[in-house]
Amino acid sequence: MMAVGHATVDFYQGAVPTLVPFLVAERHYGYVAASGIVLAATLLSSIVQPLFGALTDRWTMPWLIPASSLGAGLGIALSGPGDSYVLTWLAVALSGIGVAAYHPESARLARTASRGSHVAMGWYSLGGNIGFALAPVAVSPVLSAGGLGASWWLVAPAVAGVALTASVIRSLARRAAVERAAARGAGRDDWPVFVRLSAVVVCRSIIFVGLSAFIALYAQQRVPGGSATGSAALFTLFAGGAVGTVLGGPLAKRWGRVRTLRAAYGAGVPAVAGLVFIPGPALYVFAALTAAALYVPFSLQVTLGQDYLPNRVGTASGVTLGLAVSVGGVASPGIGALADLVGLRAALAPLIAVCALAWLVAGTLTEPDADADAGSGPAPGPVSASGAPPGSGSGSGSASASGSGSGPASRPEAEPGAAAPGTR
Repeated sequence: MMAVGHATVDFYQGAVPTLVPFLVAERHYGYVAASGIVLAATLLSSIVQPLFGALTDRWTMPWLIPASSLGAGLGIALSGPGDSYVLTWLAVALSGIGVAAYHPESARLARTASRGSHVAMGWYSLGGNIGFALAPVAVSPVLSAGGLGASWWLVAPAVAGVALTASVIRSLARRAAVERAAARGAGRDDWPVFVRLSAVVVCRSIIFVGLSAFIALYAQQRVPGGSATGSAALFTLFAGGAVGTVLGGPLAKRWGRVRTLRAAYGAGVPAVAGLVFIPGPALYVFAALTAAALYVPFSLQVTLGQDYLPNRVGTASGVTLGLAVSVGGVASPGIGALADLVGLRAALAPLIAVCALAWLVAGTLTEPDADADAGSGPAPGPVSASGAPPGSGSGSGSASASGSGSGPASRPEAEPGAAAPGTR
């Protein structure tokens, strides 16, 4: 049910780039104006995301989940009527704030439901990816049939999501409150490594949000078929992300989270290059490969962040889950401005270098399982990105003394390859 709720909220993040071609067609927006709409959904979201994370670190706020879901849906519903750019911008900004408010508390409750398993968190993340992938499939027919004025119908997923998840959220909130009290002060926060992880998250977000904002327009230029090619490219991008999310957990169990992260970003470099430079239907293949490479690390970054900051799970979730799909929008106007000057292909080319930077920074991360047991003495040397030493149990992080599953009554059964009980 938490994955279903995640899908309904992230549907509205996928709805924003789907709106862009319709705004360009009906209102004749240029690249800068179109990217400004994407910025509306992401700028305020990026600014307030850490604030919501800090608030949920202090208090359990389950009511924030349905309220933010409805806010996200209402914002998109209000974006179509009228022809005022300012009002459209404000409506999309409201949706972005709703998305920002949703993720920190939702990720905390999902961690409680999954009992700390990063594989189970992958399924929760998959819900969001499915919502992304369904957005162009659902939004395009509605707006094609009724124009931008039909956007009122798009509030329906938010209402359905709130109705389906209300009872589950109440139940998980009680468990999360008990586990929060039991886990308080149980581990130490590793801010330097978390900052490096955040840099990787920002790079990933710039790539994915930049592509999702412009790939529909880019596909229409590079592949014959008109507006349908744009919707197909968006669907391919989002569906490829769903596949990558499913693969991330099993790969991390086998190879470790950090090693999997670095391999995924390394594979992303040629995939992004192919998407930008190879024309024709091959664009869809490279879009799927790019999305898979960018989404294999998605849920792993969430559990890594929560394990790096065991006393700040809300903050960690807000950055690794929320900012991962919002902060990149801050760069979108720059891509749009560059596209107006030199063309869209040249404007997307720098994303290849951003992916390479993410790969390099990911190589400096360490597995939280390499740390010593909280309070048990000096920590052993960190595990490098190339893999953990034998017996280190790299890649799990599921038994860490963090925001969930940390008390004796709630400690999960260890997954294969997980740390022994009592270790981080």
